[in-house]
Amino acid sequence: MRYLYSIIWEVVIINFQKLKQEDKSVFDSFFKADYYENSHFTFTNLFMWRKPYNMEWCVENGVLFLKAKWETDEFALQPFGPQEKMQWAIKNLSEYFTSIGKPLIFYGLEKRMADELEKFSDAKFNIIADEDNFDYVYSSEDLIELKGRKFHSKKNHLNNFRKNYPNAEYIPITDEVITLCKLTVNGWYKNRSQDMPDDPFIAAERDAIIEVLNNFADLSLKGGAVINNGRIIAFTFGEQLNTDTAVIHVEKADPDINGAYTFINQAFVLNEWKNMKFINREEDMGIEGLRKAKESYRPVKMINKYNAEIK
Repeated sequence: MRYLYSIIWEVVIINFQKLKQEDKSVFDSFFKADYYENSHFTFTNLFMWRKPYNMEWCVENGVLFLKAKWETDEFALQPFGPQEKMQWAIKNLSEYFTSIGKPLIFYGLEKRMADELEKFSDAKFNIIADEDNFDYVYSSEDLIELKGRKFHSKKNHLNNFRKNYPNAEYIPITDEVITLCKLTVNGWYKNRSQDMPDDPFIAAERDAIIEVLNNFADLSLKGGAVINNGRIIAFTFGEQLNTDTAVIHVEKADPDINGAYTFINQAFVLNEWKNMKFINREEDMGIEGLRKAKESYRPVKMINKYNAEIK
């Protein structure tokens, strides 16, 4: 990617490129250079959703730029790089979106970047909190131990699961297990698509999960599954997000098996993430059932996210 511009910023040409698996090292270098709490700020998250969101990127002057498109809506993610270059980066993105005849819109901003937009002198932004996409963050100790009255129902679910499925076993994800997980995923999403044939997100989510499973080793993820009598009844995967937090990208379980979600949730953190202080379990997307489920695990903090549009 190269910019062509005059000293007074009259012309900006940005050559974005499609995101590919081999770009991981570039993204990792930016994400690990600072303490980010937004669950979306990992290469895995961007990679798995790159096709439905038409994800594109470029690096210039030590700054990582990202843009995406969902249906007809084109938008930017926050730029990544040294804090002292963020005003420059906002200026360049503003010029770029003007050049393609689109308003500059940001989705999923962390608070620091929202503050940078407030300070931007060339234009004003309308900045709003996107509560449906706030991340839920939990104490890993809470998720492992489930102590106290606040987790009494979770403990009961777990005990009932162990009683009803004594052969169920947690296993780490390996190549052999990945094959079983893909068979399970295809079965689940076939049933879901029959129940909700007009929902385009179902197929996109299924494809995103399969994409990760097909590239599991290269993405440096940790994963776990629950196997019962030779069948995968739950699986999950995630990675380290920052110095003290792991993020859980996907957690799926057979909805007909009571307690399967509780079991995989606890077992994964216990076996893979007990050295992390916090577990980020991502957002509820405004889905009421998902919100109740995430609230039931008693988050210790929420990661605020913001959307912004140039006025």
